[in-house]
Amino acid sequence: MDQLNPLEKRAALSLAMVFSTRMLGLFMLLPVFALYGTELIGYSPLWIGLAIGAYGLTQAILQIPFGWLSDRIGRHKVMLLGLALFAVGSVVAALADSVYLVTLGRILQGAGAIAGAVLALAADLTRDEQRPKVMAIIGASIGLSFALAMIVGPLLAKWAGLGGVFWFTAILACCAMLIVAFLVPKSVSKAPAAETLAVPATLLNMLKHRQLLQLDIGVMLLHLMLTAMFVALPVLFSQYQLAADQHWQVYLPVLLGSFVLMVPMMIIAMRRQQEKGYFLLAIALLIVAMLLAFTATGLGWLIAALLLFFTGFNFLEASLPAMVSRVAPAGQRGSAMGIYSSSQFFGAFAGGVIGGLVAQKFSYAMVFAVLAGIGLIWLLIARTMRVPARAQRLSLAVQVASEQDANKLAGQLAALSGVQEVTILLTEQRCYLKVSSQQFDLAQARSLVGIGQP
Repeated sequence: MDQLNPLEKRAALSLAMVFSTRMLGLFMLLPVFALYGTELIGYSPLWIGLAIGAYGLTQAILQIPFGWLSDRIGRHKVMLLGLALFAVGSVVAALADSVYLVTLGRILQGAGAIAGAVLALAADLTRDEQRPKVMAIIGASIGLSFALAMIVGPLLAKWAGLGGVFWFTAILACCAMLIVAFLVPKSVSKAPAAETLAVPATLLNMLKHRQLLQLDIGVMLLHLMLTAMFVALPVLFSQYQLAADQHWQVYLPVLLGSFVLMVPMMIIAMRRQQEKGYFLLAIALLIVAMLLAFTATGLGWLIAALLLFFTGFNFLEASLPAMVSRVAPAGQRGSAMGIYSSSQFFGAFAGGVIGGLVAQKFSYAMVFAVLAGIGLIWLLIARTMRVPARAQRLSLAVQVASEQDANKLAGQLAALSGVQEVTILLTEQRCYLKVSSQQFDLAQARSLVGIGQP
């Protein structure tokens, strides 16, 4: 934080508050809905799963379009629109007496897909070299929201019921709107679009990119497993005589313990350059956790399974976006991250459907067996994954009149020491570089570009 200027600090903290208050509202339903949803008209395990995961469908569909819209009408307007939709969805769910209306409310909550606009605004307000820190602060706020939701959700539901949880999420949405209106800085410039937002022309290429596709499938399956697990987990806790308002007493130490176990994994993986090995180990932890939960004969075994699951989950949740950023071609990170985010939310939707369907047709315990099989499929896919080299991303303004001039400049830049990739976009008059920071000389690149300013 010391190297961030006042504007960047304000942007990081205010946008983290917007993101975290919204995600807190979404996450709070996970540990309570399978228990309190039984009181709703039309209850069934399948509809519980649909309601839990429904927000993911509209998030997946609207994530990229909302990002584009923010480029047309402004980041703040899109953020306020998205949060208003989230608030309306929360009110609909709070007033609902049937599982069908709750599902509709969740769909409306998901329609407020502001993640792309928030991250684009964060990019607009920060310098290239400080941008990763700001993104990391926002990312950390999501993890803290999840942990807080596991504690607040059960306690709030016990005190105010399921409707109270949704009223609280509506209040959180209104607070986030006030933060956007009064605390989030107004942007005076836009970061290079291709690195922050999806570009329609490159989306098909991203879907054909094998390494990116593997990572997109990975995050989809990761969030599928997370969402499906919470269709069954609260019910099994209750079957082991753990009262609903005591579930947080399991979630809190488990999340803290998993973080303590995950951090050494991250450090060792990076220092010893064994990222792929630990990536596969984390997936294996998910599989073992699901098998342990499936065969659990007591509460202790279920808690042990949860600890293993979140150790692997936290490692993968931190590793996957970093890998996507490294794999994405120069000048196409916005498109890569847009598809990645949509895959993540689609996984949440699919997890709710699969978890609810399996619980209804078979049993809650069988959900974990199915998830173990899904984890095994992911492990087989990930075995062929290649870990990308670490690289720094830069962008420089250029003046090129034709495609021939662009190709000539790209060739000159590619010949510089440490340059891994070069992309020049004529429409933006901007050059995007992926470079090795130890070998690359920025002064040389600026000299070639002539007018280049990052």
